[in-house]
Amino acid sequence: MNVHHIAPCYEYILKDEGEDSYDYGQRAAQELEDEILRPVPETVIAFIAEPVVGATLGAVPAVEGYFQKIRKICNTYGVLLILDEVMCGMGRTGYLFACEADEVTPDIVCIAKGLGAGYQPIGAMICSERIYDVIKAGSGMFQHGHTYTGHPVATAASYAVVNKIIGQKMVSRCNHLGEILSDALHDYFGQHPYIGDIWGRGLFRGLEIVSDRITKTPFDPKHGIALKIKAAAFHAGLICYPMPGTRDGRSGDHILLAPPFVMQEHQISEITDKLNEALGEVLPV
Repeated sequence: MNVHHIAPCYEYILKDEGEDSYDYGQRAAQELEDEILRPVPETVIAFIAEPVVGATLGAVPAVEGYFQKIRKICNTYGVLLILDEVMCGMGRTGYLFACEADEVTPDIVCIAKGLGAGYQPIGAMICSERIYDVIKAGSGMFQHGHTYTGHPVATAASYAVVNKIIGQKMVSRCNHLGEILSDALHDYFGQHPYIGDIWGRGLFRGLEIVSDRITKTPFDPKHGIALKIKAAAFHAGLICYPMPGTRDGRSGDHILLAPPFVMQEHQISEITDKLNEALGEVLPV
């Protein structure tokens, strides 16, 4: 299978000077149509993306209008839109499905992680009625899977989790706490000399670490900033998800925060205090 890539919707680095967010998003989305037309369009089956990019960028959402244009391009050329919500789905961003914030409906969405809430490993694929009807009208069989497909214990656990998420209004709670967390992070780190930007949705937030806020220059990978912050934060009592390779898979560092939905409001200051302690230990004064 041939896989082609387009640039991520990464406003902090890829938006041109003087370009507004919307125009940048339209330009970034246009790369998909250009790439579809590069080979024979009829040979392109699908476009796959994360609505809010997880580990590789650190909770970076697409700008307004980006996925709406992506959806139109996919419709024009008969390309399936597949959204990976393994990390950002199931309420994490303040929406049951992260793509709701972008007002688009994918043809296929992949979910996992939050579907089992850590109690049971499970993943699932949800497809549109259009795709389902084609399979039903054909062989009626979706040939896929592995040894533990349809595991009854995993299914029962995820069913209980989804009932809790919906029944206890955890999605709206995640949205509410996420705004408070965002405000706290901006208040605490908005002018930090080594934090370039802060982003995310709901209880899915990220901070990009830079050596220079003006030039947005990352630290040299040889310093191992992300791994040092991970260790320092853990020592301070905070489990977070620092990752290297933000810019190109090698250079750049970010911190991903994904606290539990049952977090209490007063614990937000605990996150900022402990993260600040870790940053102070690792980053140069």
